[in-house]
Amino acid sequence: MYLKRPLIFRILAFCAVCIMVSTFAFTQDISSTAGAFKRLAVKPPRPAPANFHLSSGVLPEWNGSFVYNGNQYNYVMVGADPSTNQGALITTWVIPVKIVLSTGQTFDPLSGGPSSPLARTILSPIFDRSTTYVQGGVDVGTTQYLDAFQRANFWSIVSNNPNSHLLLGGPSSRIAILPELTLNVPPSDGLVGTPFGHQVAEVSLDYFDNEISTYMAQSDVINAAGIPIFETADTYLTEGGCCIAGYHSALDAQTYLSATYVTYAGDYGEDVSALSALLGDWADDPLYPAPNSTPCGGLAVAGPAPGSYPYQLHNFTYHLQDLVFLRYFGGPADGSVNDWWSFQGYPFTQVCQNGD
Repeated sequence: MYLKRPLIFRILAFCAVCIMVSTFAFTQDISSTAGAFKRLAVKPPRPAPANFHLSSGVLPEWNGSFVYNGNQYNYVMVGADPSTNQGALITTWVIPVKIVLSTGQTFDPLSGGPSSPLARTILSPIFDRSTTYVQGGVDVGTTQYLDAFQRANFWSIVSNNPNSHLLLGGPSSRIAILPELTLNVPPSDGLVGTPFGHQVAEVSLDYFDNEISTYMAQSDVINAAGIPIFETADTYLTEGGCCIAGYHSALDAQTYLSATYVTYAGDYGEDVSALSALLGDWADDPLYPAPNSTPCGGLAVAGPAPGSYPYQLHNFTYHLQDLVFLRYFGGPADGSVNDWWSFQGYPFTQVCQNGD
């Protein structure tokens, strides 16, 4: 099952036409540049506001557990239990978010036509299913990046249950692009910055989260059975300083996430790296019905594994984040592909080595 060529053409045409609150727990805080801390975040789940339409849809989830140092840790993950040999296709909506600062600068993920952040994202290994992932000599599947990671995460089970998949798409195996959200950011909530040497927008996380929550509340399409992804371009969120490349959260049963697409080579959040990391965090800890816990604290699969990894696809080099396996949190040492600690084989030597 691949993204069909007519869809790709429609996406590119669409893009071309478009040109004419509470305390956050950080899942990643890996380094700083001139006071700019590189972060991904998770916003603790909270009740939906009164105006929020809660659908009857239910996000596909499954339960598991592991024992470490005599303590049992239960978890809830997105998809279907790998031992059932079944796949899960999660309805996915991508919402481009245009940032307009009070000083006039605009940061638009639809800008650039066939090379726009939105078009590049839809064609990336996040959604495209044509990349074959061979990890340490083991072929874990020709599929999407998140699915390949999760299959490798539970390889001792999946190797005998080859139909186990966690795919992003919709009823027709496609990604839905919803109308763009334009935010005219007040001067108190947004400004231009150059944290890594290039001009970007820096926008208050609280302001941004309130705005996208309103978008979801007013949508008659988004529901709790799927995942809405809000994409910005060259925009970092701030809370006491820069730079948050994205976060995930939940309003009651409605999970959601936001990630930026940075167009500057080598800068934090380059192309889909932030999105790849946040999808891993969401899949292994959707925050509903409650956040997962581990000996490390939270179950944040993106935070501890440093570095991004290049993948060539559609004449473009994408940079995807390494993601840690359940073994890193104290799960079975022989559960993952090659008994690895992370999808890219990062050489950890102990549980919770780099924190949560």
